[in-house]
Amino acid sequence: MDGRTVLKRDREKPVQQRHPWIFSGAIDRVESDAPNGALVQVVDYQGNYLATGYLNRRSQIVVRLLTWDVDEQVDTAFWQRRLEQAIAARTLPAGTDACRLVYAEADRLPGLVVDRYGDWLVMQCLTAGMASRRDEIAGLLAELLSPAGIYARDDADVRRQEGLALETGPLWGAEPPDLVEIEEHGHRFLVDVKRGQKTGFYLDQRENRRATAAYCEGARVLNAFSYTGAFGVYAGRAGAASVINVDSSAQALTLAQENVALNGCQPQEMVVGDVFQVLRRYRDESREFDVIVLDPPKFAVSQAQLVGATRGYKDINMLALQLLRPGGFLVTFSCSGRVTADLFQKIVFGASLDAGREAQIVEYLRQAPDHPVLLTFPESAYLKGFVCRVADR
Repeated sequence: MDGRTVLKRDREKPVQQRHPWIFSGAIDRVESDAPNGALVQVVDYQGNYLATGYLNRRSQIVVRLLTWDVDEQVDTAFWQRRLEQAIAARTLPAGTDACRLVYAEADRLPGLVVDRYGDWLVMQCLTAGMASRRDEIAGLLAELLSPAGIYARDDADVRRQEGLALETGPLWGAEPPDLVEIEEHGHRFLVDVKRGQKTGFYLDQRENRRATAAYCEGARVLNAFSYTGAFGVYAGRAGAASVINVDSSAQALTLAQENVALNGCQPQEMVVGDVFQVLRRYRDESREFDVIVLDPPKFAVSQAQLVGATRGYKDINMLALQLLRPGGFLVTFSCSGRVTADLFQKIVFGASLDAGREAQIVEYLRQAPDHPVLLTFPESAYLKGFVCRVADR
């Protein structure tokens, strides 16, 4: 152990309730000259032990907690035990070989994300504490899972807040090909694990894609913010009459086209453009759809961006509601953790008023089970969605 972090008076309650973050405002002093990423004991103002975590003075979250047991050693056996527990908790549905194996704080491994894509693992160390142990963790994963290779996607912007460089590259074993083929509920997808968004694929939407497919038989489907077309593929396999995929990235839509063909779907239209502008054009052209999927990127990264994000979500949902035929379905999501499920429902309600359309929520959607929510860490719940049926005019 490399010293102590002393909390201010009466700031110990969140730690006692096992929330894994300690912000700078709760800290009286750090009694250590240890480097960022080192282990420290956290004590209350009177010096009583509370927990053990790793330190980063450069971050607003100065300590991320690992254990509340003063006798538990944070060593190689500790990391192996936590990894084994996370991996054992994953149960893949039939016809699926891709999932999130480690979900950071929710799996009691703050700052670590590990995704499985078939025979390959993609690993992200998002904090100084995990970055300093990256090779050790990769070695343990190799022993536990014997993958073809482990690839680092340490290029997430949140690393900048930790004072870490952005980088990618092989960590263990062979380097993955440019495109890795995976299977999800019997659907096949090509994934760019080296350069694609997140770690290459939106694994958290797995069950929501299947839920959405149930509304798509014979439907005219608009898949907005489509990325590589996963919702479109599910719609096509479900018997949609037509599918339009809209995204700002031509490269993503090229891969979407390949995924459509890989699954034997009828050809789908690929539209490169700003979704807000495309939907406004469709509205002006009096286009109508039976199902619209809205899966936008995170609009609010920080609390300061929340007001602008709220406007963005309201605008895009209003446009979608105006484009739906009576009896049609809006499948809408927010992945912004700052936007709670309650707030998101109010935003969609406001959008329905502005659109002049009445709608009913017929299904609530959330992140897949391999992205569990730790009860002591509600921030691990970030993805929320609704299936809304538009009433007759």
